[in-house]
Amino acid sequence: MKKLPILVAAMLATLLMAGGNFAPNLSPVEEIGTPCKAEKVYIQEDADLMWQDQLYTDAEAGASKRNKSIGKSGVWRHAEAYCRDLDYAGYSDWRLPTSDELQAVHRIHGQVFTYFRDTDFWTSTPAQAGRHYVVYPADAYVYEQKSSRTNYIRCVRCLHKGDTENGPVPVK
Repeated sequence: MKKLPILVAAMLATLLMAGGNFAPNLSPVEEIGTPCKAEKVYIQEDADLMWQDQLYTDAEAGASKRNKSIGKSGVWRHAEAYCRDLDYAGYSDWRLPTSDELQAVHRIHGQVFTYFRDTDFWTSTPAQAGRHYVVYPADAYVYEQKSSRTNYIRCVRCLHKGDTENGPVPVK
């Protein structure tokens, strides 16, 4: 008989601590929209160049490791076509950079790109038959690589095309 009052007391204590069907007054939750991913570029004024500075995706990283082509990662022919067909930041005159251009931008002190990779990037500069030059960003050195290998891609465009009486005219 002594066990019954103890059991009832324990059940009441559990219900009181659990809060029952109580709805506290919480502050309203703010709706979070999808964050905008601005089309970023890096302007290299001394060279009169605009560089694509776009997020590299997991799919592109995976393609690079498996020697496949997707987006900003691929074999040399894919890289050339990717830049030629790119419509980014309001411009459609992108191209694959030369080895000198890519080497120069990676020799600038500090990391100039918001989105970067620590592996080779294609250039448009041909090497021996079946090979093109790549630039390794960490040391800005140029290396020959088979055109059938997968590397990352960063496109570039000339910032100004021709001059007028009022100065250079941006190409759109």
